[in-house]
This record gives sequence, structure tokens and C-alpha cells, in this order.
Amino acid sequence: MEIRTSNETDKNDIEKIHIAAFGGGEKGQVIADLVKGLFDDETAMPLLSLVAVEGNRITGHVLFTKVTIAQSQKQVSAQILAPLAVLPDVQKTGIGTRLIKEGLKQLQHSGVELVFVLGHPEYYPRCGFAPAGKLGFNAPYPVPEEHAAAWMVQEINGKVIGEVTGTVKCSRVLDQPEHWRE
Repeated sequence: MEIRTSNETDKNDIEKIHIAAFGGGEKGQVIADLVKGLFDDETAMPLLSLVAVEGNRITGHVLFTKVTIAQSQKQVSAQILAPLAVLPDVQKTGIGTRLIKEGLKQLQHSGVELVFVLGHPEYYPRCGFAPAGKLGFNAPYPVPEEHAAAWMVQEINGKVIGEVTGTVKCSRVLDQPEHWRE
């Protein structure tokens, strides 16, 4: 399996992956539309879009986009992982984890300090994420207490955690309440 930066010709396959991974109904299309919107959202830049390729088939996709931290005492370079998708027939084979780890490695080399995610609290900690609320980082929209562990962060450069707190502000496309409800 190869993990590489996505390109323009991958966009149809990326859309199909998100629809398949999140269900062929409305939710899958909402996520696919989110990805399309983020690709064109100047406030999401710089973004990192990676695909997993096996043979000639794209089997997974992860997208990282720029975020800022409102009320922060200092300037912080941060991104959010949203979304991650793997084709259903190859889920649970490590593709998602490899996409995340490669993305984190590339972001670390580019100087990004923090990466956030709103995701499954049993999956993402395996990749180094920890609950963000307990560390002083609020989600763009309130996360109900029973789902607080799903809002996570990982420090990949510097010593930001403990020195910076605030509310994460996403790109225009992602900063919509419907993307923050389950």
C-alpha cells in the first residue's frame, strides 16, 4: 500500500470513499460534500489531503485543514483531522491508522504544533490523541458532556499544551453546527 498526497484526478474516488464509508444515504453525501467544500475553502488552507492506494485502487482518504485558537495567548499552528474514511471492504486492516500517522508526520515536518479531531474516543487515542477539553481547548460548538471524550488533540511540535487555551475556530466550511452534532 502506498500513501500519497491526493491530486485533482483523485476527487471522484475520494467522494465515493466517503459515501461508502459513512453510508450511501444522506450522511455519506453530507460528508462527501464537506470534503468537496473544504478543497475549495481558502480559509482551510493550508490543507493536507492523503490517499491510500492499493494497486490502482484508492482505498482510504484523510483530510487535515487549518484551524486557529481564539482567545489564545500566542500564535499556534494547528490543524484538524476531518474527515477520515476507508472503504468498508478494507476497514480494520490498518489503512486509517497509516493515513493518520503519515499525516501527522508530514504536519510535524511542516511545523504544525497541534492537531485536533472530533472522533471515536476508542480509536483516535491509539494514534496519540487525548481529550482536548480537559487540556483547555473548546470545540467550535459545544460537545455534550457524554461525548466530551470524542473531542481530542495531539501535540506534535513544541510545548503548547499547558501554555495555550481557547476555542478552536475552523475554516468557513467546517465551522457549521451540523458538522458538530452526532
